[in-house]
Amino acid sequence: MVSPSATSPRFFNLDEHAYAAAETRCRTLLARMTLAEKIGQMSQFTSDRDTTGPSIREGYQEDIRAGRVGSIFNAFDAGFTRELQTLAVNESRLGIPLLFGYDVVHGFRTIFPIPLAMASSWHLDNVEAAAHIAAREAAAAGIHWAFAPMVDVSRDARWGRVMEGAGEDPLLSSRMASAQVRGYQGSDPRALDSVAACVKHYVGYGAVEAGRDYNSVDLSERVMRSVHLPSHQAAINAGVASVMTSFNTVDGVPASCNPLLLRQILRDEWHFQGPVVTDYTAIMELIEHGVAADPRDAARQAVNAGVDMDMQDGYFLDHLAELVEADEVSAARIDEATLRILILKDVLGLFEAPYRYCDEAREAATLLAPEHRRKAREIAQQSMVLLENNGLLPLSPAPKRLAVIGELADSQADLLGPWHGNGQVQDACTILQALQNRLSDAEVSYHAGVPIHIHDTEPHTNEIAEAATLAQQADVAVVVVGEKEPMSGEAGSRTDLGLPGQQLALALAVIASGTPTVVVTLSGRPLVLTELAQQPAALLHGWWPGSEGAEALVDLLLGEASPCARLPMSFPRNVGQLPLYYGQLPTGRPVFRENPDPRYSSKYIDSPNTPLYPFGYGLSYTHIDYAQPQLDKTTLAGADDQITLAIELTNTGERDGVEVVQLYLRDPVASISRPVRELIDFQRVEIAAGACQRITFVITAEQLGFIGSDLCWRCEPGQFELHIGAHVEDTQALTFHYEP
Repeated sequence: MVSPSATSPRFFNLDEHAYAAAETRCRTLLARMTLAEKIGQMSQFTSDRDTTGPSIREGYQEDIRAGRVGSIFNAFDAGFTRELQTLAVNESRLGIPLLFGYDVVHGFRTIFPIPLAMASSWHLDNVEAAAHIAAREAAAAGIHWAFAPMVDVSRDARWGRVMEGAGEDPLLSSRMASAQVRGYQGSDPRALDSVAACVKHYVGYGAVEAGRDYNSVDLSERVMRSVHLPSHQAAINAGVASVMTSFNTVDGVPASCNPLLLRQILRDEWHFQGPVVTDYTAIMELIEHGVAADPRDAARQAVNAGVDMDMQDGYFLDHLAELVEADEVSAARIDEATLRILILKDVLGLFEAPYRYCDEAREAATLLAPEHRRKAREIAQQSMVLLENNGLLPLSPAPKRLAVIGELADSQADLLGPWHGNGQVQDACTILQALQNRLSDAEVSYHAGVPIHIHDTEPHTNEIAEAATLAQQADVAVVVVGEKEPMSGEAGSRTDLGLPGQQLALALAVIASGTPTVVVTLSGRPLVLTELAQQPAALLHGWWPGSEGAEALVDLLLGEASPCARLPMSFPRNVGQLPLYYGQLPTGRPVFRENPDPRYSSKYIDSPNTPLYPFGYGLSYTHIDYAQPQLDKTTLAGADDQITLAIELTNTGERDGVEVVQLYLRDPVASISRPVRELIDFQRVEIAAGACQRITFVITAEQLGFIGSDLCWRCEPGQFELHIGAHVEDTQALTFHYEP
């Protein structure tokens, strides 16, 4: 891991003079505001344009006129946002413009693959490009503020919200976070193709117990700082404009009233300057958590802990004034929170031009622009992971008779996935349609197979038999199975990660027909695919690939593009292994030591410890050979020294390929037990067929460090191991010493 930064981050990457000028302007406005108007700026409500939570406040338009609200979310379209902005600018006393927010998680109108899928590409430039296109479209539709990126590290695929993040690894998650912030915010906060980003959920939400959404989190502070905070800090160091609190408790204290998180770490240690907003009704939920007696108490605890804006429940609006009058909340604290919100509005240029994001002509020209769709297709190609290939893929020559089977093959909605912004079902074609369009000279037949319901126990014997018969009559069968959109995402936790309903029986019957079969899986999380992995079939995991996902999938099937994705999250053999991740501690009885005890070691008696498909794994249509890696020296002498690792890669196949070269570290002896592997760097390398390429990694003392039991950062001397290869279980090892 990389040491915590000693430098102060810059809000929206502004220089000190620009920030100071904005602060001066906003302090002048702050001096004119009443207490009620300040509290109004600290209150956010949803419009009725979209619903992302359980309630809508009645009469929010009157709140706008009265200056009782500073931000509206779930309001978009240039015309609609202009209407609401007019209420604030023309009818409230001070004319302070509204800030419009929205969950722009993986696209606004052009929908990209879910973030977990984009993490599978390990292509940070394209991750940044996707966020920038999302920002460009959102800004054109009147939005100023994207509630993204979601950077929660998660190691439990039962949790439905794994689809919003980058998986199990802190380094990959941190680099994804930085790339997304750069994409959303750009280099100029007043540019009309950028929006303010909001990193979420701060913090530990990915570690909810039993993978159950909204559940509690029990983390040691050292694990929280080592695993869960780095991606948040990476976003802040990239200049993210705002932070959203998480729903969960951390060590018994909900994140939305947690002074350790909101004061000590975020402000005192990281020097973050932007506003903190809660998640949907999180202050209200302090009562259900059992730490607040009533709404007044909940508002007091949240604001004093460091929350600047209350999302949706209205507790700040209802109770902060009386809390200030009773000296339970200081007037200075209200000023501090309000000033942060005003500065954000100023930096975005809203005081000078409150309608600058409300341009209907720009909106019409920007949404679903052809170049946006082309990039979405490219990124979808790079995000699908080839798990198994028995030589069937690519389908070349293209089959003359193709059987397409599965309800998901003819679904548009289930390509987009949850949190698809303003993405429209009609913008996507189905996998069936894409195959029919591309194989216009072939006979493409279709059977829906079985219905997809989690609790479906009906055998569907006739439907399965019909599908198998259809497959027998074809040259190739493509079976599309997996999760429907509501089966993952927020409130989509599951205890059974197999294919819902009778889809496994359907796929096995088609394979058993004897027709060469490609199984395509769609989902928002890793699935248990153990039985399918044992079958003589190709297996391609498509995640939820977005607006252009069907076309991208067909590109891969026909060999017009090559799979190059690698897993950002381990796929379990069965759900009993969860939580599952590669960076575990060795334990006192590790299974990987020489001659492990056949029983009394840290393992299961009914399953291997290892995942079905490990972190970093993925196949391609070519083969990359790794030569023996070399170090330029074997001793790292001090904090300013460095070692260079070099390795040659050769593409021995007949197709151009992409290799994601992964570099892991092991610290065998330290003052605390260290992970058996830790990703410290990676490179995504394009190699032409038959070509050889030499790549290098630079290793520094900083990459050897860790947070000790005293919560201090340290780099200890000793012997270290480097492991380099194609995935975490396929590496070559080298050793060196650190002697400071």
